[in-house]
Amino acid sequence: MSDTIDITTLSAAQALAAIREGRISAEDLVRGCLARIDADEPRVQAWAFVDEQRALDQARNVDRVRREGHAMGPLHGLPVGVKDIIDTADMPTEDGTVLNAGRRPEYDATVVERLRSAGAIILGKTVATELATYAPGKTRNPHNPEHTPGGSSSGSAAAVAAQMVPAAIGTQTNGSVIRPAAYCGVYGYKPTFGLVPRDGILKQSRPLDHVGFFARSVEDLAIIAEPLIGYDERDPDTRPIARPNLREVAMQEPPLPPVFAFTKTPNWDDAEEQTRLAFDEVAQALGEQSRPFNVPSLFRDAWEWLRTIMEADLARNYREFYERGRDRLSESLRGQIERGRQVTAVDYNDAVDRIKATSEAFDEVFDRCDVLLTAATAGPAPRGLESTGSPAFCTLWTFAGMPAVTLPLLRAENGMPMGIQLVGRRGDDARLLRTARWLAGWAAKLDAS
Repeated sequence: MSDTIDITTLSAAQALAAIREGRISAEDLVRGCLARIDADEPRVQAWAFVDEQRALDQARNVDRVRREGHAMGPLHGLPVGVKDIIDTADMPTEDGTVLNAGRRPEYDATVVERLRSAGAIILGKTVATELATYAPGKTRNPHNPEHTPGGSSSGSAAAVAAQMVPAAIGTQTNGSVIRPAAYCGVYGYKPTFGLVPRDGILKQSRPLDHVGFFARSVEDLAIIAEPLIGYDERDPDTRPIARPNLREVAMQEPPLPPVFAFTKTPNWDDAEEQTRLAFDEVAQALGEQSRPFNVPSLFRDAWEWLRTIMEADLARNYREFYERGRDRLSESLRGQIERGRQVTAVDYNDAVDRIKATSEAFDEVFDRCDVLLTAATAGPAPRGLESTGSPAFCTLWTFAGMPAVTLPLLRAENGMPMGIQLVGRRGDDARLLRTARWLAGWAAKLDAS
């Protein structure tokens, strides 16, 4: 296979199948990824750290396991990029700030432990914005390096988009998975809150922090996420429940044609005209499978609720950074911390109390529709590198802890990618992914005709 196609174009599912069948080796795949990094990293700058020799050593080890006939994990031989706020004991984790330059964790984060147990190869650490907030890192959008890749999981999205790695891990506290995935034209998935443990990951806000995933297809998202799901006693927001069969369900045909609630959020007027027109066209093309739904105006305050929680938690969790190096922090982060210090306990707790009620308020819609269909971002990635763009079209769903996927199915007038965001009922991740795969296939048939 490696003699006939570019090995770095393989999806995660294709690469894993090729390794299992002996058509390629993990070393072949890692060498291909490293070659792509060597070629494109000066332009994209997606990586905070790559150790080529360490990556090749990991690959040779998993190849040896296969040759000797030992059991192989579900991610056996798959190279993965890991956001540089997720601890790795064998690589630096610097959290996107000079204040943690050279930091070497003693232990792997839980998700890294589970990646390794599943046979994945940690290729390196992908760039995060400053402490995973709004101040950009060095990464550029692979489709046009004059445009932002989004954030805060900038490097993870860009590395997958530039075919440097077939899958990557990120995090989202507001819009840090869905937004960069949409801007960079890849598939992104933020699971239900508490589904994937966060121990060993930079803590921003316990009620809002999620782990998320970037890949080249819905199937790939299910493949990379499934082994990482599950209870962890070190994360009190995880629960001891049966692991959902994400890949198996995602690959099934829906028992009935799925119904989409075409959702206009209270900030819909903030979407660019081309975004609004594109979604109107998608809704029309879906015909009877699309039903209009306007989010009640009472949820307009959800954006402020999330900000209240996030900034108060930043003030608490980033106190040490602020006190020892506030002059080395960006103006935007200092502002968030200082505003967070002014949040009262009553306002904070009132905002947290609204999370459960907000997610439950959508149950009636999910009784009639499979998923919500809405914008991932206001438009394509903005020109310029001084900002990572607005997360506003992700805020409501992150606040409510609902699972979300973005699919790279639209193109802007300037040729840059735009994402379609699907949102599912809290805890119904498998159904969300199944519906997302159906929509991707539907769009492919529509384009072909």
